[in-house]
Amino acid sequence: MADYQILVVGGGNAGLSTAAQLLLKDKSLKIGIIEPSEKHYYQPAWTLVGGGTFDINDTVRNEADFIPEGATWIKDAVATFEPEQNQVTCVSGKKYTYDYLVAAPGIQLDWHKIKGLKETLGKNGVTSNYLFQYAPYTFECLKNLKGGNAIFTSPGTPIKCGGAPQKIMYLAADYLRRKGLLDKSNIHLYSAGTIIFGVPKYAATLQKVVDRYGIKTHFYHELVEIDGEKKLAWFEVTAPDGNKSRVEVTFEMIHVVPPQSAPDFIKNSPLAMPGNPLGWIDVDMHTMQHVRYPNIFALGDATNTPNAKTGAAVRKQAPVVVKNLLALMHGHKMHGHYLGYGSCPLVTGYGKLVLAEFGYDNKVMETFPFDQGKERFSMWLLKKYVLPWMYWNRILSGKA
Repeated sequence: MADYQILVVGGGNAGLSTAAQLLLKDKSLKIGIIEPSEKHYYQPAWTLVGGGTFDINDTVRNEADFIPEGATWIKDAVATFEPEQNQVTCVSGKKYTYDYLVAAPGIQLDWHKIKGLKETLGKNGVTSNYLFQYAPYTFECLKNLKGGNAIFTSPGTPIKCGGAPQKIMYLAADYLRRKGLLDKSNIHLYSAGTIIFGVPKYAATLQKVVDRYGIKTHFYHELVEIDGEKKLAWFEVTAPDGNKSRVEVTFEMIHVVPPQSAPDFIKNSPLAMPGNPLGWIDVDMHTMQHVRYPNIFALGDATNTPNAKTGAAVRKQAPVVVKNLLALMHGHKMHGHYLGYGSCPLVTGYGKLVLAEFGYDNKVMETFPFDQGKERFSMWLLKKYVLPWMYWNRILSGKA
C-alpha cells in the first residue's frame, strides 16, 4: 500500500489550495504535502511594498498555520521523481510512495543567469521586488533618487506575474511625479519581449500610461550583465534579422526581474517536457493531467500551459485538478476543463489599477460589469485590501 493516496509536491498557493479543496470534498483522503519552507509569503503585495504602500511584515505567515487539517506536512524537499514506481525521493534520502501525485513546485528565479547580479543585489541601487528581503530596498532606492536613469527590466522567459516588471515602474514614475522629480529623471523599460502587453485591449491603456509618464521603452533587450559599483548594465539586443549586439547603459537605480524556469529538480525529472530548456511540467492544458503519467497532475507556475503565471490562474486550475483527480480515482470520466484564465492587476500609479483578465490566445475574460480597460481606484482597493484578505482567509483554505 502506498504511503499516501495523494502526494502534493509544493506548499505554496497551488499545493495548499488543491490539498484543502480535496479534503473539503473528502476528508478521509490520505494526503501528504512535501514543502521545506517554514514561512509562507503573499508575493503579489511585494509590488506595493516596493512602492512604499504596504508593510512587508504583512506578507509573511507561518506555513504550519495553512497546512489543511487532515493533511500531513512532510518538511523536506523533493530530489528526484520515480513515476514508474509511483515514488519520490527527498533530499533527506527518505522515499515516499503515492497512488496519485500533484506537482505544484512553483517557479525558479534564475539570478545566476545575469552576470554580476548576485554580488550587487540589494545595494548600489540594484533591487528586485521578486525577493522578500529586497522589496523594501526598492522603496529605499526610490526615496534616494534625485534624477538620472531609473531602469526597469523584463526577461525573455515566462515569469510569474507578467505585469510585475511594469507595475513598479509606474509606481516609481508616479512617486517621482509627486516629488517633482519626474522631469529630472529618465525612466526606461528594457524588455526582452516585443510589445508592452499581449492583450491589445490592455496594451492600448498601458501605452497611454507610458506616454503620460514619459517612459522610454526598449524591446528586444535582455539584461545579461550588471556592475553595481560602476552603475552599469549591459543588454543583449536582438535585431529583426536575428543578429545580436550588446549595449551599455548607466543607471541610478535598476529594478531587475530575473529570467525564470521550472525548478532544477523538475527540469531534470521525467515530468519535464522533453527538449524544453526551461523544463516545464508536461501537462494537458485543459485537464492539467500529465501527458505521459495519468496518475500525475500539475498546476501553478511550473507547468507548460500557455497562460499567464499568476495566483489567479492557480485559483481556476485548482478546482479542475480536484475534479479530474477525484473522477480518475473513482473510475469516472474527467470533466474538469481549464480555459487558461489568468489575471494581472496592473498598478498604473498610486490609487490606480487596470484589472486585466484573459485566457488562452489572449481572449479577454472579464469578471466585472464595467470596462476593465480603464484605470480605476476601486480596482486598487481590490488589490491592496480585498485580495490579500481573500488569500489568507479563503483561498489557501480551499474556500474560494
